[in-house]
Amino acid sequence: MHPVLDQARENFLQIGQKQTLFHEFLYAAKTWDKSRRIIGKAEHLEKGSNPRFVVTNLAGEPEAVYRRYCARGEMENRIKEQQHYLYADRTSCSKWLPNQFRLLLSALAYTLLQAIRQIALAGTEFAHARCDTIRLKLLKIGAAVLCNSRRIRLLLSASYPYSELFQIVATRLKAG
Repeated sequence: MHPVLDQARENFLQIGQKQTLFHEFLYAAKTWDKSRRIIGKAEHLEKGSNPRFVVTNLAGEPEAVYRRYCARGEMENRIKEQQHYLYADRTSCSKWLPNQFRLLLSALAYTLLQAIRQIALAGTEFAHARCDTIRLKLLKIGAAVLCNSRRIRLLLSASYPYSELFQIVATRLKAG
């Protein structure tokens, strides 16, 4: 093992909490023409070691550079989320306008789910949930809808496991 990873493990054993240490070194794979800067994150958790590495040419402190790459990866996850779970990749029509309209609907759906995540799901177990999880567990549920002149009532199944969370979300959206 690498000495920094060993140090993270030792710190974890002493303190009992997740330990994260950053370091950098030069490395050259056999196919590379020169050595490159590697940023390493040596992390030790209850489940064990979790080493991560980033090859970079960016200047700066190892932790700052690593966090910058994490932010980029998170952005790519959001793009993938919209493409796969909100069907932004469904542009199979032969005409431009229907494809543009589908993409617009996908973007609006993503914006709506992002707002729900930030406003109504803040501080809940789904605060950082993916769009497909929110759709499946909070929006795509069976309910009876009763409408009259004064209000709309949703009658959820008694066995719906997220009924309390659904109520919190509905209350926050109504107030917001």
